[in-house]
Amino acid sequence: MRKLSMQELGRVEVEEFKKAPKTPLIVVLDNVRSMHNVGSVFRTSDCFAVEKIILCGITAQPPHREIEKTALGATESVDWEYFDTVENAIKSLKENNVQVCAIEQVTQSVSLKDFKPLENQKYAFIFGNEVHGVSDEAIALVDDCIEIPQFGTKHSFNISVTAGIVLWDFYNKIS
Repeated sequence: MRKLSMQELGRVEVEEFKKAPKTPLIVVLDNVRSMHNVGSVFRTSDCFAVEKIILCGITAQPPHREIEKTALGATESVDWEYFDTVENAIKSLKENNVQVCAIEQVTQSVSLKDFKPLENQKYAFIFGNEVHGVSDEAIALVDDCIEIPQFGTKHSFNISVTAGIVLWDFYNKIS
């Protein structure tokens, strides 16, 4: 066993990546305060070829060196846009027939293991603030909430870990 070389990994250039088919998923960041988390979500979104990222509220926007520390260039490959509020982002998504789901622990959440994406449906997943989670304003507007089962004492993951788990699960289920 050996590690693969950069040539063996078959990485494409940014322009080729931008033209390639995308996963029918939009990632929404609702008031994420850590620029390192923002950068990490960009990098993970690049890995799973998400359509775009929507940054809302206080979420930092590229270009910024603190985002780039973890994004490693993914701010150039992944399309993104900014909305002043998550409510405006959700309204825009729904006007475009996107199914909007918050990744949050709520009374009627669906377990990630039970979530089944519909064929030919585009989704948006909202990830929330590191302390407060997805805002109550967003929860009131979404179509569904998805919860990652957890078994320890903390009852939450870091947003970058959450994004990795959820995006991997979604990608697997639609592949």
